[in-house]
Formats: sequence, structure tokens, C-alpha cells
Amino acid sequence: MFDFIRSHQRLMQFLLLVFVVPSFALIGVSGYNTYVSGDHDLVKVGKSIITEQEFERARADQLRQMQERSQGGFDPSMLDAPDVKRALLESMIDSRVMATVASAERFNVSDVQLRRAIAAMPQLQVEGQFSPERYNEVLAASGLTTRDFEQGRRYELALGHVLDPVGRSAHVPEPVVHNLTRALIDERSVRLLRFADADYRDAVSVSDDDIAQAYAAQKAGFEVPEYADIDYLVLDEAAAMAALPEISEADLEAYYRQNKARFTRKARSRLSHIQVNVPAGATQEQRDQALAKAREIEILVRQADESFAELAKAHSQDAGTARSGGELGWITQGNWPASLDQAVFALAQGEVSSVIDGPGGYHIFKAEEVEPEQIESFAAVRDQVNEEVRHQLGAERFADMATRLTSLLYDHPESLEPAAQELGMAIRSARGIGREALVPAAMLEGDAASASADAALLDDLRVRRTVWSTQVQREKHNSGVIEISPDTMLAVHLREVRPAHIPPLERVATLIREQLIRERAHEAAVAAGEAELARLQGLDATEVPEAFDEARSISRLNPGGAGPAVLEAALAVDADQVPAYGGVEGFGAYVILRVESVGEAEADPALQASLSAELAALWGDAEEKAVLKALRTQAGVEHLPDAEAMIERSDEER
Repeated sequence: MFDFIRSHQRLMQFLLLVFVVPSFALIGVSGYNTYVSGDHDLVKVGKSIITEQEFERARADQLRQMQERSQGGFDPSMLDAPDVKRALLESMIDSRVMATVASAERFNVSDVQLRRAIAAMPQLQVEGQFSPERYNEVLAASGLTTRDFEQGRRYELALGHVLDPVGRSAHVPEPVVHNLTRALIDERSVRLLRFADADYRDAVSVSDDDIAQAYAAQKAGFEVPEYADIDYLVLDEAAAMAALPEISEADLEAYYRQNKARFTRKARSRLSHIQVNVPAGATQEQRDQALAKAREIEILVRQADESFAELAKAHSQDAGTARSGGELGWITQGNWPASLDQAVFALAQGEVSSVIDGPGGYHIFKAEEVEPEQIESFAAVRDQVNEEVRHQLGAERFADMATRLTSLLYDHPESLEPAAQELGMAIRSARGIGREALVPAAMLEGDAASASADAALLDDLRVRRTVWSTQVQREKHNSGVIEISPDTMLAVHLREVRPAHIPPLERVATLIREQLIRERAHEAAVAAGEAELARLQGLDATEVPEAFDEARSISRLNPGGAGPAVLEAALAVDADQVPAYGGVEGFGAYVILRVESVGEAEADPALQASLSAELAALWGDAEEKAVLKALRTQAGVEHLPDAEAMIERSDEER
């Protein structure tokens, strides 16, 4: 067969043309590639296509960013929701539309613009300045070459030329800003009278029949969601240090000797100085003149009756210290250049140095106070040494235990017992690990996870996701090691999955009783408040009842502690109708408000400027969206059938 093909190559080429070329004519090159690769076209934007492979790459980038932001705690299944996928696809369409416009209009970015934009990126700066070293570090960490990064940044800047001018040119008329400012700063002087629910709790009663009726009427509302009962191990610092052996005195003393420098306080000297400046790039003649002046001052210091501080104020050219008499403060030995350090720490207390060539010019130093090197004795730091050694041993044991725990879980997947016995760890148990959250303890019997000391660990998304993973649920095997933080790890074993159920009345009777008491206390507070409001509205409004609190001024900008409902009710009162009463049913109370006066605060120019900028930004965003919508229509965006199918299809169905 192969000999025939080799002997009739021209014939075979002709047959290939006959059979293959028509297929390209029927489905096109793009369609042929799609057929071969399994890719699908999702959206047509002008002459370009967004494919499913491009979409999946964007989803992978989206997942990577979310995982980085949440430090590994993000649930990937959230990105499988149709609304999330639809939003991502729409953002890709917007980018493709802008790219099409930028290309058609030939929006270019010059090298100068690109350099300025990169230099302005905060993540590439050190102390507010662009750092080439930092630039290279960031690119290396991201796995990008300079060429790829700069091409991507140039592309982003070019896209910005499409809509940025629209947003920047947005402007909100002054009357609009003025009216909104007035709405924020208009004031009402109010007094409040609260009828708190708590004051009526003792006056209400709830019978067993009431509880039974409420249970029957709201049975579905008491449903306990499906949850898991688990055994688990916690490997943390406490577990690693639990069985550490006693450390001998000889080992502690050896550690002390090896780290003696850490228990040594270096010599310190409180210095003052007089400085004669030498300008940068000074000539030898200028240096000689400065040296001569410094030596003259040294003679004055040694012969004059004036204090060193007074001479420093009169002669020192160091503007930063001259006013304070040349005071430099405490200097620790070893922090200055070797030659300078050696000279100043050779001075005894009260001694003045000769002229010393140093940073900025020539210096004359005085040692105001001197504290010699001090070495703390082993006895003084023994407890600290013991703690440090224990933590070091604990860290080493933690690393060893983590490695062994991983192996033991794999070697004995049916139980946590072998790992617990070999590592000296205690198996803990908990109930109520739900898919979305821990089940409240009041709804469970036994060791509820939500009431345990480990509640925060067990409610961690990574733990719940592992408990409900296919491996743990179906095979009933140990989970792998779940790393919560660098020094805390968990392993879980599923004991039982309990289906969603409605608990018996006796289990939730206490909850129902408390719920009914709250409801009836609130109803009593509202009734009392409404009765008092009706009485007050029938009285002369100019008289202020003693029960109300002190008057306060409130506004939308400064609510003065008033809740949103009280604030809106007060501002709704007509200025011509004050004083006036109103009532608001709020959380935990019924509040009667007495609006006594309406005020007009003076508008703050800074507030108006800030509000104008914020409104312009919002208006600019709205205009950008409108322009983008028009550009999408102009580009002829067409959602293809595979787009909706891909959005509705879950990852498990692929």
C-alpha cells in the first residue's frame, strides 16, 4: 500500500485536492480549524470572532486573580454561575469592540507616552520613584518578558483612547450640584422619644399552644439544611510543641553562647557636633578653607568659656542641628562608617574630638553621655533562651509532622487513627458542617462545629469545600492536608451526612419562644408609641413634652446618630409645618420625632468641589457606557448559538 502511494505521489495529491479543498469551501478555514480543535465560535464582532478557547483562557486568568486576592480561599465553582460567565463574555466583547475601533482609527501610543505610563505605575516604584530593579522583579515574578509587558501596556493605552476622552469631558451643570448640595446639608432640629421593644418584654406572655401553632404554621422555616458530621485533626504550633522533650541546661547555655551577640547591647553615645560644610564638588582650595575654619572653631571650643551648645548655635553650619546646640541624640556603635565610628566611640564622656572629615564637611564631636557595651547574663535571659529554643524545635517538628501527616493520610485513607497515634495528636469531632455555612448550635444536638473553639477553622471555605468534595463524600476517605495558614493545617474524615430535615418541636421550642417574645414586644412598643403620637398631635405643638430628649441638628451629611428612617421622616416634614410630630417604626423600637425647626447650613466650597467631581465621574461613566453601546451596534456584535449553550452548561457537564 505504502509502495503504491510513493509510486503515485501526483495522483495522491490530486485526490487530496478533490476531497479536502471542497470541505474548506463549505465550512471555511476557521470552521475547519474549529472542527479539528473542538473549539467553538461564541460571538462575532465585526470581522473577528471570540472563540470558546479564548473565553476559557480569560476564565483561567479571572480565577488566578481571584485566588491571589483571597489567598487561595476563593471557591472556583462561583465562576461557573451563568451570570458570572455572561458578565465575563460581555467584558470580552467590550474589549474587542474597543480594539476594533482603536485599530480602525489608528489610535497609536508613542514610546514617550508608554514610558511615562509605566513609570507612573505604583507597583513599579520605590519611595515614589520608578525603580528599574523593581520593574525587573515584578516582570520576573509574573513570568513576562519586557517586550510582552510593554506590548500589553501599549495595547491597554490604545484602548483607553477610545472612551477616556468621553469620560474626561463629562460635566455636571452648577444648578444640579447646588441642588444636591442643599439636599445633603439641609438641617432639621429634632427631639426623639423612643419606645424600646426591650421595655415591653416582661409584659408579654407566650404559651405552649402559641409555640405549637407557630411551629405548625412555619414548619418549613425551621428546616435544618443538609450537614456533615466529621472527625478531624488540627496540626498547629500547639500540636507541634505539645510533646517536645525537656531541654537540658547545657543545650540552653550552648545556644546562649552561640547567640551572645543578640543578648548584647552595643555601646551608645549621646553626641553633639559642630559642622563646617564642604560643598559637593568642592575644589581643594575650598576644602582647605573649610578645614582651617573648623580648626579655628576647635580652638574656641577648647579655650572659650561658652558651652559647646552655645558655640554650636553660633558656628555650626548644619541647619538641622544648630538650633538645638548641635544635638545628634543617641548613636549606637557600628551604625556609622568605620573610620567615623572608631573616632567618636574613642571619646570618653564629656570629651571633645579633634576635627574629623565626615559626611557633608568637617565635624567636631562632643560625647555628652556614654553607655558602654552591656552583656546580659545567661541567668537574666534563661527564660527567653528556653522559649526561643522551644519555638525552633517546635518549628522543626511542625515541618516533620506536616510531611509525615501527608504520608499517613495517604497510607491509611480509611481512618485518622493511625496518623493521630503516630504523631501524638488528638482526634476531634464536630457536627453541622453545611455546604454554605456551619449549622447554628441551637439547631443541633452534640458537639456543634459552630459552638466549638475551632469554629473559625471549620467554617473556612477550604474546609467546607473539602468536606463536600467528591473524594470525601463518595469514598469516605481521609481528606488530604488542608493548609489554612503556614502554621495551621487540618485533615478531615467524614463520619456521616445527615439529610435536610425539620427538627421536632421540642428541639426548636426555645427558638420559637424567643422569636414570639421579640415579635410581641415589638408590637406592644409600636402600639404604645402610636397611641402617644396620636395624643401629642392633638396638643399644642409649641409646648415641648419633658419626655423627649435634647434637641439635635441632623442632616443627610451629618445624621447625628439618627437612623435612616428617622432622618428621612424628619427631612420629609414641610418647613412651613414645624413644629410637627412624626412616628417611625424602626429596628428594636418605635420612635416619635418632634421636628422643631428647619435650618439652612452654609455650603462648604470643598464639599461642592468634591461633589462636582464625583458627579462628573458618574456622568462620565454613564456616557462611556452609552458610547460603548453605540459602538457595539456599529460593530455588528452577534451572539452565536454556542454562546448561550456554553453559558448555561456547567463545568461538570463538559
